[in-house]
Amino acid sequence: MSSHSGTVQAKDAHGSARPDLGFEVLDVKPVEFAAAPTLAFVLRISVAAGIPVRSLQLRTQVRIAAPRRPYDTETKQRLSELFGSSESWGRNVRSFPWTDTSVNVPGFQQETVAEIHVACTYDLNVTASKYLAALREGNIPLDLLFSGSVFYESAAGIQIVQIPWEKEASYSLPAQVWHDLMDRYFPGTSWLRLERDVFDRLWSYRSKRALLTWDRTLEELLDVAEANAHSVEDEREAGEDGRA
Repeated sequence: MSSHSGTVQAKDAHGSARPDLGFEVLDVKPVEFAAAPTLAFVLRISVAAGIPVRSLQLRTQVRIAAPRRPYDTETKQRLSELFGSSESWGRNVRSFPWTDTSVNVPGFQQETVAEIHVACTYDLNVTASKYLAALREGNIPLDLLFSGSVFYESAAGIQIVQIPWEKEASYSLPAQVWHDLMDRYFPGTSWLRLERDVFDRLWSYRSKRALLTWDRTLEELLDVAEANAHSVEDEREAGEDGRA
């Protein structure tokens, strides 16, 4: 989606037309050879009436418009930590910020293409990452809200004007793009952050048990927990049968 703010061209104090910018997301792709997983949002930036833009200091807030897509039962369960149970889903699903980023765009006269880079993380304590990891298919609805400063040429020389707050663009990001990016950097693995004291306990357990990997450590703990849960369930059922 892209648009200009209106058909009437605003003028500055010297009678020169102010630049009216339009924004459109053309594509989203991985940033090659980045040190950390990063997505590049490719923007087409246009200016009405061909007013020469000398440079653009562009700030972008990327927001996840969660209410704009449907969710199946399995996905709702994975997102319950964010939005609650199915009964409260309608009240709790809201748009929320993914990230803020900025970029300096060189001068242009009619239109140009620029990239904004969005760093991605597997830290599931981050709300956006938790949401993105939970979506296995379909599209992620995004809103990009633009602000910043435009430097342009007028009859009185170089002028500066702020980008109006209503400038924005929407984009549907395939969920698979995010998952493919994370698989490129963390193939076959997921990321887990722990409190230091919990990690120390886990490390101590692994050392005492002489377990070779963290995977094996967690598998053993899960096996014990599941066995205990089944034992408790069996005892409860046996007690109910005895009272019958």
